[in-house]
Amino acid sequence: MSKNIAQFAREVRQETLKVTWPTRKETVTTTIVVFIMVFIMSMILLFSDWVISSAIKFILTLGTKF
Repeated sequence: MSKNIAQFAREVRQETLKVTWPTRKETVTTTIVVFIMVFIMSMILLFSDWVISSAIKFILTLGTKF
């Protein structure tokens, strides 16, 4: 059992060494892009929510005038 665990640990270490890790610059750039995209998407969703809620309020006020 311990032989299998030791072999597994060696194989995991070998596979980890094969990974190409991103540089600090790539990580910072990607993080900034993610924050910008989250901001843009939140503004789009905020605007669409405002449009839909305004349309629903308008439709509901039509029924109260009659």
